[in-house]
Amino acid sequence: TTPSSKPRFQTLAGNSVASVVKLAQVKAEALPRTPTGNTEFDRVLGGGLVDGAVILLGGDPGIGKSTLLLQVTGTLSASHLVLYVTGEESPAQVAMRAQRLHVPSEGIQLMAEIRLETILAVIEQLAPSVLVIDSIQTLYTDNLSSAPGSVSQVRECAAALTRAAKTRGMAVILVGHVTKEGTIAGPRVLEHIVDTVLYFEGDTHSNFRLIRAIKNRFGAANELGVFAMTETGLREVSNPSALFLPKHLEPVPGTAILATIEGSRPLLLEVQALVDQAVGGVPRRTAIGVDGPRIAMLLAVLSRHCGIISLGQDVYVNVVGGMRVDEPGSDLASALAIYSSLRNKPLPKGTAMMGEVGLGGEIRPVQRGQDRIREAAKLGFERILAPVQNINKGMKFDIEVVPVPRLSDAVAWVQEQ
Repeated sequence: TTPSSKPRFQTLAGNSVASVVKLAQVKAEALPRTPTGNTEFDRVLGGGLVDGAVILLGGDPGIGKSTLLLQVTGTLSASHLVLYVTGEESPAQVAMRAQRLHVPSEGIQLMAEIRLETILAVIEQLAPSVLVIDSIQTLYTDNLSSAPGSVSQVRECAAALTRAAKTRGMAVILVGHVTKEGTIAGPRVLEHIVDTVLYFEGDTHSNFRLIRAIKNRFGAANELGVFAMTETGLREVSNPSALFLPKHLEPVPGTAILATIEGSRPLLLEVQALVDQAVGGVPRRTAIGVDGPRIAMLLAVLSRHCGIISLGQDVYVNVVGGMRVDEPGSDLASALAIYSSLRNKPLPKGTAMMGEVGLGGEIRPVQRGQDRIREAAKLGFERILAPVQNINKGMKFDIEVVPVPRLSDAVAWVQEQ
């Protein structure tokens, strides 16, 4: 057989012949962005929607994915042609939600369809600026015989929609199901195909919802958006630190205030610890919102370098509000919360803290320490415990900054108060 003259593969732009240029000759221009009208959603995206960007939004059932996208598309439809494709609900169900949320829906083009070829034909006809697919796991293509939601169907449909987005300059938002482990269902390549991966987090029994950017080719990863679920939909929370701070009238043993960084914003969170006598068996070590092995390490450091032994004690550590803190800068707050509960001694009122604890008992510096200090000062805290390396002698703050070179120094400071 003679090889076909037609190229087997094509570029995303649709050209069969790729051009080669020197990187130095490519103009690095700022990408124009379209604000969605939702400040927190724009923050996570990096400033707004980018033409041709493909966004994957995942989250647990009932967390608020469809609610948020309906609110966003309602605002965008005032100036852009929006096509909302629903594969899980009927048009009447979507209309009922729009009415309940008071979403301006006159400009939203709605279609209930799961066949990829039909969707692509409608895109060709309407030429929308924004396309929403709810959800990618419901679509199927005639080119494959497998059922919707299978690995091959999800991969092929996502790739076809990505090609359409790049060739037409159309922003595409894909809703993705998640597994019981909390990861996006389907092939891992799905997260590699898209430009941005967002995860909806939060407890369905709580009013707080978080959107975290895991991957973003057009902005910063690990950016965080905070929302509150109300009867009329998701409301933006511009000052989340005020929500997560404790409402205790007096200091409570086992409570510490952590100054952390989520994406580009500083946050103050409440870390709680409970140390109690173990009843038979091996003592329990339970951590919610922080890394469990790291708590075990902190207990060893407290024992070795501070003489604080928790042998035979159950230890529970929790970050209030359903937040999860992955950075090691939470070590100092967790360690002092454990110490406070073990000694039944409240930490001084109006005190925040930050710092990573090393195995040698030293307090290591954290990133963007000055922003954390300013956030604590803005919220009315009197002092903050900080690593020595994060304190610049020439800088002035509206808060007392207490340097703590070692964990034992922090414990000694608490004992003196």
